[in-house]
Amino acid sequence: METCYHCGDTCPEPAIAHQEKSFCCNGCKTVFDILNENDLTYYYDLQATPGKTPLDFEGRFDYLDNQNIIDQLLEFDEQETQVVSFVIPNIHCSSCIWVLENLDKLHPAVKSGLVNFPQKSIRISYDSSEICLKELVLLLCRIGYEPNISLEDFSKKEKNIDRSLIYKLGVAGFAFGNIMFLSFPEYFEVSEFWLDEFKFLFRWLMFVFALPVVFYSARDYFISAYKGLRVGILNIDVPIAIGILVLFLRSTLEIIMDWGTGFFDSMVGLVFFLLLGKFFQQKTYAFLSFERDYKSYFPIAVTQLIKSESAVDEDTCVSQSEPTETKRIELQTPVYEIQPGDRILIRNHELIPTDGILMKGNALIDYSFVTGEAAPVAKKLGDKIYAGGKQKAGIIEIDVTKAVEQSYLTQLWNNEVFSKTKATTFENLTDQISRRFTISILSIAFVATIIWLFLDPSKAFNVFTAVLIIACPCAIALAAPFTLGNMLRIFGKQQLYLKDSSLIEQMAQIDTVVFDKTGTLTSHQKNLIVYKGVTLTENEQQVLTSTLRASNHPLSRALYEMLQSQGICTLDNFSEVTGKGVVGVYGSTSVKAGSYAFVGRGEQEEDATNTEVHVSTNDEYKGSYVFYNNYREGMEALFSEMSNTAELVILSGDNDGEKNYLKSILPKSAQLKFNQKPDDKLNFIEALQQQGKKVMMIGDGLNDAGALAQSNIGIAVSENVNVFSPACDGIIDASKLKELPAFMSLSKASVRVIKYAFIFSLFYNLIGLGFALTGNLLPVVAAILMPLSSISIVIFTTLSTFLLGRKFNF
Repeated sequence: METCYHCGDTCPEPAIAHQEKSFCCNGCKTVFDILNENDLTYYYDLQATPGKTPLDFEGRFDYLDNQNIIDQLLEFDEQETQVVSFVIPNIHCSSCIWVLENLDKLHPAVKSGLVNFPQKSIRISYDSSEICLKELVLLLCRIGYEPNISLEDFSKKEKNIDRSLIYKLGVAGFAFGNIMFLSFPEYFEVSEFWLDEFKFLFRWLMFVFALPVVFYSARDYFISAYKGLRVGILNIDVPIAIGILVLFLRSTLEIIMDWGTGFFDSMVGLVFFLLLGKFFQQKTYAFLSFERDYKSYFPIAVTQLIKSESAVDEDTCVSQSEPTETKRIELQTPVYEIQPGDRILIRNHELIPTDGILMKGNALIDYSFVTGEAAPVAKKLGDKIYAGGKQKAGIIEIDVTKAVEQSYLTQLWNNEVFSKTKATTFENLTDQISRRFTISILSIAFVATIIWLFLDPSKAFNVFTAVLIIACPCAIALAAPFTLGNMLRIFGKQQLYLKDSSLIEQMAQIDTVVFDKTGTLTSHQKNLIVYKGVTLTENEQQVLTSTLRASNHPLSRALYEMLQSQGICTLDNFSEVTGKGVVGVYGSTSVKAGSYAFVGRGEQEEDATNTEVHVSTNDEYKGSYVFYNNYREGMEALFSEMSNTAELVILSGDNDGEKNYLKSILPKSAQLKFNQKPDDKLNFIEALQQQGKKVMMIGDGLNDAGALAQSNIGIAVSENVNVFSPACDGIIDASKLKELPAFMSLSKASVRVIKYAFIFSLFYNLIGLGFALTGNLLPVVAAILMPLSSISIVIFTTLSTFLLGRKFNF
């Protein structure tokens, strides 16, 4: 069987032959011609069959004729230069980058194209006087790179990148280098005329370099300490702020009183290493969005039908007794402008953006992304249709009953759970230790000062400040950032992308894991189909395959993909009853495929828990093809491993047709709940949390968004991380879901590394306290001991996390 030269799909019989090559459709042939005519056939040398079969785009981008929408999408629009950016999920390799950055060869009006591969986006500069935005989008579609244009793009704001940490780190690093250079001679008390002559100048220069570090680079630590104390929390920033402040004040006093050079080098080094740890921890996946909502799923515009009295031609005479024909004009309208009472047109495979009443056409709505229910739902005229479903059976017309912001789906985002900050309910390990550490150090400082007031009052002040200086928990504060920062990168390499590193600590505390079923445990890409009934003859199978090939119903397409090897024929007759079934006739053989009632001549349909396509030939019932969800590889092993450390729950919006199968692969203690609406899922997780449970939710669709937000950690499963995923704390590639137990074990191992690092840093603190309590803490000792402890912790955590990453074989 031949494969398409452009996209690699199997070609129908007969294939489209062109220039000694085979193509599956005219779309692929057209793309090849475009590339060939513009000397871009090198595209096929970069990767075999790199294209994607073009779909029917007629009418889909008519909203790009609306200037208001165009203005919102354009990033720059002056004279003959327009700039626009699109997300293109189909960018996947070097050949994609190459062809997209050579768009100017496909159309001279395109000035340049710059691909951002991690973000799967392209920034295009073009001349709108020669090519409009709609034509540009269609050009991209014809070569297999359809842009993902959503409602989110209509209200998008320019992203402000916060570079303040980089600036603060730069200031601290610059000051650290200069102060170390200026203070180095005094470490060894070098006697040299010019050094003695200018040492006061050098000391005041160190003071000048220290000022921006204290008042700019370190200000976040003072702010955080103040906020913590105001609410009665001794976080890690409290002892850090005390240490920085004492270092600065004592050093300033020493140079004013000419007692010595002070500890400016240690203070600035402390701030530099702390900021370095924070920078290292601030790993983000800029190409992913963890805060998506319905806006990134909804279309930017919809086809609105406007009533209009048909114009009468001037050359035509119409009797007054004839009624004036009323027709509707199609107008592309931004979805935010759609109001109750408007009528909208929804084409095949378009998403319904708002609630309404079906007024015309046959509706077959796929609500799987909203409810989790896998089977499409047939609707009759007058039935209510909810936002978020996708039409699967031709054109329909809907009378709008609610504006977009008031629809059932968008109301999910009005729940207060989406405005909560999860971090406020979680105290990390560092803050837990710092509370005890701060009290201990202050106690030691005051007790030591009192003792020295009796022994030698002249040393009391030095001892008090020395204890606060040497015990500043720099090493403790670095343990978590470097450990978790390293782990965040290891997780990312294994395709679990977390929003921030603190989630790794939270993952170690999880005791209950809740799974959605449809799209999470099961795959969207294919179904397991089993035939039950009388064996079909070869001729019957051929007619059935040809009948299914002519239908656009999703079940028909899925079944056709399985049966297409049976061969096809040219049907004598074909008809389709939307939402019920299809009929194909070839010669003396008539085949019906669809619901039981449709093929069984009106007999009562049995209560089936699985999706089925029933078949009859020449009005004789034969059997049915049963569609089972195709569970992802490794789910049974996943449940077995996780049951040792966490309670397992299955929450599904689907029916309980596969309850027995799930029970067979789940531990006996697992809970199973079916027919769960989005609110039910959210409320169930909230109830678990009220029992003191730490809950992780694993889901994939809009119906899981509330549950993902309510849970302590919400992980979205995606078969393409650059396509839509609901608001979440992390995104895991579907192929890596089976590795979830390894990720959880690795998170617990990370916490152990942090604890060992704390013990390691305590060793340095004890050595330093020995100098401080005896009043022998010299600047050179602090300058060696404090950076050494920081560097040791960095090396220890880096090596430990590296070895842990190697140990867990993903």
